[in-house]
Amino acid sequence: MNVDTGITSEVFTIKSETKLIDIFNEIIDKKSQSVFNYIKSLDLNPDTPIVVIGTYFTGAGIVKKLSEKYTNILLVDLYPHLREMLDVSIGGKVVNPIEFSSNLDMIYTGEVVIDTTGFGGINAEQSSRFDVNTFIIEDPVAEDNDPLLEKKNNIHTRLNAVTAKKKAIIKTKGIHSKTSGTMTLTIGVLTNVLNKCLEMEGVLYSACEMGFFEEVIFKEQNINKFISLVDKPALKVSTIDPFNCDELIQEEIDKIYCDTYEA
Repeated sequence: MNVDTGITSEVFTIKSETKLIDIFNEIIDKKSQSVFNYIKSLDLNPDTPIVVIGTYFTGAGIVKKLSEKYTNILLVDLYPHLREMLDVSIGGKVVNPIEFSSNLDMIYTGEVVIDTTGFGGINAEQSSRFDVNTFIIEDPVAEDNDPLLEKKNNIHTRLNAVTAKKKAIIKTKGIHSKTSGTMTLTIGVLTNVLNKCLEMEGVLYSACEMGFFEEVIFKEQNINKFISLVDKPALKVSTIDPFNCDELIQEEIDKIYCDTYEA
């Protein structure tokens, strides 16, 4: 436990050993492992062409996990700079080589296709052109607790438009967040921890190191800056009675679970 004195010697500042990047990676691992287990159950050849649409966190994590067993993986994303996500420590490391393309026509080259594009991603018309062995889509809605988001969610329309022998959905939930995005879930973990800290006797206040990192990734297009920003303690607490705040963070992470199931 990292403890410093605060403004006076009577008040302490505790900092989590857990960094923001650690939370991202634990959530990504839950998603990636679920998808990996599902694809492994299909008993495919290691060189089966697999296409993952959408990089960001989930897509990058899935291709890195799949590269442990499969050797013919293509990651497709409209943003060329997201190729850099394959070279950083988000979502693990690449074992077998992974190809990257910003050419959307390449999404139709796989026998297994995984669509992680969520809201505003691949549409029904594009989906209707798929004729594949397996099509897997990530549900961007988590807990079905926002009617407007549910109305916006079109994954079932997209799924119905696809021709595939097998269809499956990736569903991640557990902490009552509105969406299943890794960033949303991370903020949910930290918000829940902040509220728990405030309920504890002796705590003056607490703060997390969360910023609006999507601007760094998609507006500034600076992946290295993003990595440096998230490689910091996730939580700081001002208290007169130090405690292990990492345990609180882990309790919330452990509530998150992911299931990849037949549609």
